Amino acid sequence: MPARRVLPTAEAVDLLSLVRELAARELKPLAAGAERAEEFPREVFRLLGRTGILGLPYPQEYGGGGQPYEVYLQVLEEIGSVWSSVGVGVSVHALSCFGLATVGTDEQRQAWLPDMLGGELLGAYCLSEAHAGSDPAAMRTSARLDGDHYVLNGAKAWTTHGGQADFYKVMARTAGEPGDRSGVSCFLVPADTPGLSADVPEEKMGLTGSTTATMLFDNVRVPVERRLGAEGDGLKIALAGLDAGRLGIAAVAVGLAQGALDTAVTYAQERESFGRRIIDHQGLNFVLADMEAAVQTARAATLHAARLKDAGLPFSREASIAKLVATDNAMKVTTDAVQVLGGAGYTRDFPVERYMREAKVMQIFEGTNQIQRMVIGRSLERPDASILLSPAG
Repeated sequence: MPARRVLPTAEAVDLLSLVRELAARELKPLAAGAERAEEFPREVFRLLGRTGILGLPYPQEYGGGGQPYEVYLQVLEEIGSVWSSVGVGVSVHALSCFGLATVGTDEQRQAWLPDMLGGELLGAYCLSEAHAGSDPAAMRTSARLDGDHYVLNGAKAWTTHGGQADFYKVMARTAGEPGDRSGVSCFLVPADTPGLSADVPEEKMGLTGSTTATMLFDNVRVPVERRLGAEGDGLKIALAGLDAGRLGIAAVAVGLAQGALDTAVTYAQERESFGRRIIDHQGLNFVLADMEAAVQTARAATLHAARLKDAGLPFSREASIAKLVATDNAMKVTTDAVQVLGGAGYTRDFPVERYMREAKVMQIFEGTNQIQRMVIGRSLERPDASILLSPAG
C-alpha cells in the first residue's frame, strides 16, 4: 500500500506503525462479526485505553499522550479504515473528556481525568434532544440547584455509547427558557447515578457496533463539584468541543473512504473481464482515480484544520470544511466502491456495503453538513475571515 500519511516526528511514525499493526491484528478480524451481531466492543476500548490511544491529544501529566492533533487524527484515520464504530467511539470519548481537560479545576482533573484517559472509564456526550438537534440552545433538560447538588430532569437523544458508558458529559439548563444560550451548564454524571437510565437503543442503518440511545434523567442528583466551569458556560464548552469533535469525525471518514478505496483497488487488480484485469479498463480506472483524489482532498482539509488548532489559531471554519468535505467524499467513495465490485459489492462477502451504510451517518452527526455550510457561510461574512495559513501549514 502506498504511503499516505504526513508525520512530523520519528515518534509519530512509530506511533502510527503501532496503531496500524494493532488495527490489523486486533480490530479488523472482529469488525464484521460485531457489526452484524450489533455487539458493543467494550473490551476493544479497554485495549485502546491500555495502549494509550484514548488519551492521545491530552496532557501527559493526567495520563494522556501529549500528541498534537495532527498526529491524533491520523491515528483515528487508521482505526476508521478498519472499524468505523470504534473510530467514532474514540472520537466521542475524546469529546466527552474535553470539558474536564479544558475548563476543569486542578482538583477535578486530578480526580477523574487519569481514569478517563486511561480507558478505565468510557465516556459519552449528551447535548442533543429530540426537538433540539441542530439547535442545542433550545434544550429543555433542566438542572435545578438543591443544596449541594443539582437535580437533573429530561432526556438526551442520540447518545453514542448510551447505556454502555461509565460517565456522561451532560449539558442541562440551569437558568432561562429554551433558546437562552446563556442558561446552559455542563456536568459530569457517573453512569451509576440513581435516576439515570438508557432507553431502548436505536435500530440503525450502520455503525451497528456502536450503541446509540436516549439517556433519561429522572431526578438525577449530581454533586455541585461535578459541574464543569461556571453556571451558564455549558453551551460555550459544548460548542468549543464540537470544533475538535468535527475533526475527529472527519478523520474517521477519511479512514473509512481509504478502506473502501483499498478494497476496490485490490478487487480491480484481481478481477478480470474481457481477458483483462478490470483496473486496466479506462472507465473503471478513472473511477478509482476520482476516489483517490477525493480521499486525498479530504485528508488535506482535515490535516490543515488540525495544524491550525495545534498552532493555537482559529480553526472553527476549517473544522466545518473538513467535516463537510471528508464526510461527503466518504459517501461518494464508498458508493463508488460498491459499484466497482458490482454484484459482489452488494453482498456481505465484502465490507464495502457496510462502509457505504456507515458513511451516511457521518454526513449527519456532529452537526449535519447543512449546518456546516451555514457555519462556513456565516464565517465568510466576518472581516477577519481570511485564511491564516496555507494548506502546507
